[in-house]
Amino acid sequence: MNYSIRGQQIEVTEALRDYVDKKLSRLDKYFDAPLASEGHVTLSVVRGLHVVEVTIPLSGGVVLRAEDRSDDMYASMDAVADKLERQIRKHKTKINRKFRQEGSLKTLFVENTAGNGNVATMEDIDDDLELVRTKRFNLKPMDVEEAILQMNMVGHNFFVFSNIDTQEINVVYKRNDGKYGLIEKE
Repeated sequence: MNYSIRGQQIEVTEALRDYVDKKLSRLDKYFDAPLASEGHVTLSVVRGLHVVEVTIPLSGGVVLRAEDRSDDMYASMDAVADKLERQIRKHKTKINRKFRQEGSLKTLFVENTAGNGNVATMEDIDDDLELVRTKRFNLKPMDVEEAILQMNMVGHNFFVFSNIDTQEINVVYKRNDGKYGLIEKE
């Protein structure tokens, strides 16, 4: 798979680029064929912490994304690679359980990853996927600014609301940089 690697407030050295390629090439063993899409890697330094963000679009609208921040860029890259590997294993197990027929999304992933000792079992995945609470709400139509105020009042880092301007269900969320984001339906 190809990755576009860019740095924000940091120069991406050849050694750093090679390390990113080496770590992310571990993910290739989970796919039957090389992915046609291009992954995006962003390396940055924010408030003295080294941040690595990786986004990998897959077929079927699935997007793998991981981020980590630490005092060392290489440690952050290690953590991101581990997070992506766990996401792939979880997703593969979920797909294999849900879609048993041939020709589904399960063919995106390699069936056997023997030899690495890191294969997740169904029991591991079931523990992570336990639904412990369901809530239902009447969504009052409001604008984005009011939704942000409501989110801050309840002390959450996200808020689901009915957007008065678009008549759609949206989500506002607080970003790690202290700013806000908006999720809308395409």
